[in-house]
Amino acid sequence: MFLAINPIAFGIGSLQVHWYGIILGTAALVGLLLAIQEGKRFGMNPDFFMDLVLLGVPSAIIGARIYYVAFKWEDYRDNLSEIIKVWHGGIAIYGALIGAIIAALIYVRRKGYSFWRIADICAPGLIVGQAIGRWGNFMNQEAHGGPTSEEFLRNSLHLPDFIVNQMFIDGQFYHPTFLYESLWNIVGLVLLLVLRRRPFLRAGELFMSYFIWYSIGRFYVEGLRTDSLDFTGPDWLASLMNGLWAPMNWMGFESGFMTYGGNVRISQLLAVLIVIAAFILILIRRKTGAASVRYADPIERLKGKDTQDGQQGGPTDAVESSSSAKPSDPTTDH
Repeated sequence: MFLAINPIAFGIGSLQVHWYGIILGTAALVGLLLAIQEGKRFGMNPDFFMDLVLLGVPSAIIGARIYYVAFKWEDYRDNLSEIIKVWHGGIAIYGALIGAIIAALIYVRRKGYSFWRIADICAPGLIVGQAIGRWGNFMNQEAHGGPTSEEFLRNSLHLPDFIVNQMFIDGQFYHPTFLYESLWNIVGLVLLLVLRRRPFLRAGELFMSYFIWYSIGRFYVEGLRTDSLDFTGPDWLASLMNGLWAPMNWMGFESGFMTYGGNVRISQLLAVLIVIAAFILILIRRKTGAASVRYADPIERLKGKDTQDGQQGGPTDAVESSSSAKPSDPTTDH
């Protein structure tokens, strides 16, 4: 008998606290701590990142919901009250990123910082947050892949009992896509932590590297899922997506069925476009000199900003430096 984990962690009177919320809260906290720790190398006040998270989290939720509703408008146009009921499901990670980035762009610029410098600092926090957050899907038995066998989970993947049991849903075992994506993101976290200490890294490139790594993994994991937003595109586009996903077939994985009867998964297409755009942006910024600042250079603020709301203090000439000295040796991690 396969016993699933109760998605409710505990109750206080009529209030039920779900594991999903606890895990997402933990994900945000760990991401915040990573950003704060790196920010200290540049003399930045932790309050800056705390305020950024307080603004970014609700913006991410709103963005995730708008993204999903926009692509499935036919399901909501006759029942508008359902739009705000996010607890019924229907959010998208790319929409969350769009919402968070818009909020961060406004906040960071108002504080007088370069968006690219702050985005670089936050990149490891983003990917570790996603790695942890996917376990919320595990607790809810959602966002899984297509059907598979118990033998594959136990003997091929060598998964522990608690994961195998949780992947037994309504009489069928399913691919633990939450685990695939979580592990991919953990490897990505290690790569980002190593990359950010390389002397060749320019401002903005760690953030772009995050998008490249995450989107590559998301493309292949998304093909396994059975809850993807999809649409009917031209045959050449569907063939291109299938061709790029072919390595998964060679490894013995079968793609999940299309939820809405289309032939192109929106997240897969977006992942490909993001990877291409990120590489092009890195090349353009280097070619035009827009990426002349290196990651390890001191972070500077524009004149006229209050030194207490984003840093520990510093001079107020043409720019305000967040660090009176250059950060520690870029080849040394902390």
